[in-house]
Amino acid sequence: MGLLQLEEMPTWLESLFTSEFAFAVLFGICILEGAMMLRFMPSELVVPSALALIGSSIPEALAIVAIAVIGTTIGQTVLFYLVRRAGREYVIQKRWFPLTESRLERFDGWFDRWGAIAVAASNTMLVVRGLLTVPAGLSEMNGRSFIVLSATGSLSFQSILAGLYVLGGHLLVFS
Repeated sequence: MGLLQLEEMPTWLESLFTSEFAFAVLFGICILEGAMMLRFMPSELVVPSALALIGSSIPEALAIVAIAVIGTTIGQTVLFYLVRRAGREYVIQKRWFPLTESRLERFDGWFDRWGAIAVAASNTMLVVRGLLTVPAGLSEMNGRSFIVLSATGSLSFQSILAGLYVLGGHLLVFS
């Protein structure tokens, strides 16, 4: 197996992850990630980075996964209700939103084809993670159903990342 390297982790972030505020920092980062506002590191490196810097014992890994699931679910729920209230055009016009209208139309198609289960499935997948939050917010999906599906997909995603890190011999290296 090759090593996954993160060369550009900001030093300020690394110092926060190793401070007494590590879990609060992780929680805040996960909220940003869920709301699609995380720009300083890829979402697939959040949990492995936390495991590398905070600790990777089984209790620490479980706490990190729990915090990540709760944080990302809160972030996605905020985005879900923002889209529901403000509308599609508002979100697309914002610089922090990572999609164009044409790419979002493709995700609308996924949501139309697969329904609510697409929310959980997309949250488990790299690259498209969380992008079905917008079509879900624009649909008539119940908010509680969205939260359950979002959390389920996030639990799957974060557990896979933590499992690969803990069981895979700590393949994340900071250089």
